[in-house]
Amino acid sequence: MPTTTPARRTRRPAATLALLAFAQLIISIDYNIVYVALPEIGTDLGFSAQHLQWVISAYAVAFGGFLLLGGRASDLLGPRRMFALGLGLYAASSLLGGLAESDAVLVAARAAQGVGGAFLFPATLTLVSTGFAEGRERNRAFAVWGTAGGSGMILGSLLGGVLTQALGWESVFFVNVPLAGAAALLAFVLIRPDEPRDRGRSLDAAGALTSTIGVTAVVLALVQGPESGWTSPVVLAAALGGAALLAAFIAIERRSADPLMPLRLFTDRNLTTGTIVTFLYMGTFGTLLYFLTVYFQGVHGYDALQTGLAFLVPMAAIAIGSQTAGRLATGLGIRPVLAASLAVGGVGAAITGVAMAADATYAALIPGLVVLGLGQGAGYTLMFGAAALGTAAEDQGIAAGIASTSQQVGGAVGLALLVAVANSGGLTGPAATGGLRTAVLIAAAGIAVTAVVALGLRGKRTEAAPAEDRTLVAA
Repeated sequence: MPTTTPARRTRRPAATLALLAFAQLIISIDYNIVYVALPEIGTDLGFSAQHLQWVISAYAVAFGGFLLLGGRASDLLGPRRMFALGLGLYAASSLLGGLAESDAVLVAARAAQGVGGAFLFPATLTLVSTGFAEGRERNRAFAVWGTAGGSGMILGSLLGGVLTQALGWESVFFVNVPLAGAAALLAFVLIRPDEPRDRGRSLDAAGALTSTIGVTAVVLALVQGPESGWTSPVVLAAALGGAALLAAFIAIERRSADPLMPLRLFTDRNLTTGTIVTFLYMGTFGTLLYFLTVYFQGVHGYDALQTGLAFLVPMAAIAIGSQTAGRLATGLGIRPVLAASLAVGGVGAAITGVAMAADATYAALIPGLVVLGLGQGAGYTLMFGAAALGTAAEDQGIAAGIASTSQQVGGAVGLALLVAVANSGGLTGPAATGGLRTAVLIAAAGIAVTAVVALGLRGKRTEAAPAEDRTLVAA
């Protein structure tokens, strides 16, 4: 197995990178754009208080459950095909969501968006990893891609607030239709055609079935647990059934001649460490947007537009952190820069948590939000590249699927645990502040642990690259 991934040079690198970054922006925006629109959605479509969370959860469950399948499909069928398929699913499901006149149809549309994301995300990550030479060129590509992903998480809240206030909640779905549709068509113009399919390889139907249903069930249990209770029959059945299916999946993979997820990949320390880092990152950083949204709306009474505008400061910091990290990683290596970025983000989270008070002004939060954004953007840019570093080209899709599955599961686990902490002080008004502050400070401690884990990555490996890649790295 090769120790590095040779780059298949793109014909129009700048335009291709812009398209890949735009696709990542769509994924990140779509994850959060409906948050601030939830009150209007609940009122218009008659959601009960218990079921409204499924506007968010349906996306997360489907996204997490289908990522391994999406990653392997990218390896076997080609990343360009899966890139276009994922965007096509986004466009179609967004149209369905905007036209929805019942809660069931909207939840189904959000689940379909999650499936689209599960095919799109690994394909996008594979195209970045294989289309740009390891070293400076790839670090720059990941910086642009990471800026789009990190900023999109914040931009989704801003865009959701603006659109909901101006045009109604339906617009947060309709906006995706032309954007995703145009990006899908551009894929066939800008992205190099996929390699001919290896007819000797199969998709591993048994592995695909057990992993998809198993991960979906586990994520379902994690998402529903805080709402229904961890001992409720639905949650217990999902958790136990999912665990049993995942155990069967591992047994199938050990015996398969062409497994969906080759277990040999976990002998690569970078992939294993990178997977743990993405799990912890989303379980900590990934929860903060939720708690800040609750703080702004529940404690200070911000409306949808004000909440979106409040995220402009961290969005700018994320963009700066993402771009800076790519340049520093070229000279210093991914490992020290990633660990330092996570440490900075942890400090920012702690500062933000301490500043959160019932009578605090927005200005009092700005120092923490800036430091937090710098570390969050830099960490997001580097952690996926670190996980993929050295993975063979034919395994890039499933490696991306593994890392991003841990990202989704980590987010669900972190949110479930920290929501329980935050809710201990009350759900709205000044009484909620203490619980929210405690949750943010616990997340800051978790980010510090993530920085320590990142030190387990191997250092630079460009010295082992083939001659072609060494030339590109030095350019």
